[in-house]
Amino acid sequence: MEAVLGHLRDAIERGELAVGEKLPTEAELGRRFEVSRSVVREALRALQALGLTVSRAGKGTYVAASGPDQNPIFGSYSARDLLEVRRHVEIPVAGYAAVRRTRDDVDLLTHLIGKMEQEPDPTAWVALDTLFHISVAQASGNPVFHKIIEEIRDALARQSTFLNQLGDRRRQSDLEHRALVEAIVGGSEGAAVQAMAAHLEHVEITLNTIVRPGTAQHPPNEGE
Repeated sequence: MEAVLGHLRDAIERGELAVGEKLPTEAELGRRFEVSRSVVREALRALQALGLTVSRAGKGTYVAASGPDQNPIFGSYSARDLLEVRRHVEIPVAGYAAVRRTRDDVDLLTHLIGKMEQEPDPTAWVALDTLFHISVAQASGNPVFHKIIEEIRDALARQSTFLNQLGDRRRQSDLEHRALVEAIVGGSEGAAVQAMAAHLEHVEITLNTIVRPGTAQHPPNEGE
């Protein structure tokens, strides 16, 4: 998928595929790149998230811009929307979770991070990732926080898929999630807040790296 996306993105950014031009069909692209239509479909979704293309029902996919949108859209929300809300909600939520978590919360979060670290299927991992963040909100003991994360769960899943496909985020996310779970289990409000803040910072850096290649650098990976 990364190879197909890279080729199409490069063609658009270099003007070989002009704004307004229709892309070949999924079947044609599949034959050209010798990949399945599902792989092509994933690449086209990533192009659309980057703002490079637009899909028109019954007509196909068209080039919408010569460069990526600096604020990708994931379902109903933009990357900026998600980051702003997550900073103001999930960081304090992590602190509350460390103070208020129950035995059931601890068992669930420990179970989820263990499954994520062992899960080979990317789609299943994304589902677990979303459930993980909902479960942290649940552990805060505040149903309003839980409701907010539930509201953005689809967008979070889309963003997670995007970051994993284009930013190779899975291994680092597992490390960040593990650090968060350890802080919550240990009852350390400060460590939990710090772990969630670091996680969201890495998400933002990876997003910037994807939409602006070469302009953002990853900080050292905690735990490695």
